[in-house]
Amino acid sequence: MTQERVTRREFVRDSATVATGAAVGASVAGQANAAEAPDPKKTRSYNENMEYRRLGRTNLMLSAVCIGGHWKKIAHGYGSDEFKKNRREVLAACMDHGINYIDACWDQEVIAYGEAIRGRRDDIFFGFSFGAHESRFPKWARSVKTMKEGYEMGLKAGGLDHADLWRITMHEQTARRNTQEEIDIAVEVLDWAKKTGKARFTGMSTHDRPWITEAVAKYPQLEVIVTPYTAKSKQAPEGSMFEALEKHDVGMIGIKPFASGSVFKSRGQPDSATKDEDDEIARMVLRYVLCCPQLTAAIPGLVTIDQVKNAAKAVQERREFTQAEAERYEELTKDMWDNLPRDYQWLRQWEWV
Repeated sequence: MTQERVTRREFVRDSATVATGAAVGASVAGQANAAEAPDPKKTRSYNENMEYRRLGRTNLMLSAVCIGGHWKKIAHGYGSDEFKKNRREVLAACMDHGINYIDACWDQEVIAYGEAIRGRRDDIFFGFSFGAHESRFPKWARSVKTMKEGYEMGLKAGGLDHADLWRITMHEQTARRNTQEEIDIAVEVLDWAKKTGKARFTGMSTHDRPWITEAVAKYPQLEVIVTPYTAKSKQAPEGSMFEALEKHDVGMIGIKPFASGSVFKSRGQPDSATKDEDDEIARMVLRYVLCCPQLTAAIPGLVTIDQVKNAAKAVQERREFTQAEAERYEELTKDMWDNLPRDYQWLRQWEWV
């Protein structure tokens, strides 16, 4: 079956059964790595009602839903007392519900979350990119010395002595917009960070699937890839990136499950008039993306305690869609594509992974 020849009926059929097939795939993958996977009960902030997945060869056991660094739709201004209180309370709720990884992808996020977890550092895995001082900017990207300096600035800004995961943010189109020299420098500093204990594990964030496929085979420093996996994404029939991730036992953390809020009636506004419906949609999306056996964790931005509780609830719900749910889900994701902001149209390229 080619991508172009997938019909509406086939999509509805596949959506209705995808969870069952993925559950089988996850079981097979789990059997293959059973000897390597640690006891999830020993992971950070373990909660019996949360599902935990192995992050590739790092052997970290992450909650199936974690928290991404973005805080879109928070009413309070960055750095205000109300903002800081919100981030502390939301992260505390995450840990209470067994969510045990925070991914901060830009400078302000590193600062905000480093402060928010103060006193509970050992209860959560902290991954970050000090993005404004990394491979997207020539001032930092073109020397090993400046890249090291940028990372150490990030640690200091977050009040950290190490990161559990340093995942450098490359240009989205890495092969086209980052030079080979910049890529080599990034790999070298990742190696340095791990060898010196400044990062327990290392990886990159990129939206360049062909480059990911080649890079995880070439660079052992890429233990984790942070990349999109949306409410509409599914494995390509041929040449899937997932084949390389599985072969090299690379963990995958999925960003943008809600397509920047485009899947919601309120476009992601918390406490809106459509909150109940949006909460249900969020759970459907998480049920869907968690059917992907190669995905360790989805990392939506969570801005309220209710959103944390809703995400945790989604993990406990059955994965299989009924025929009626599959048909509704197809309409929801069609509307999601129609509602994508102009600067997120590129997400359409992530329908087939």
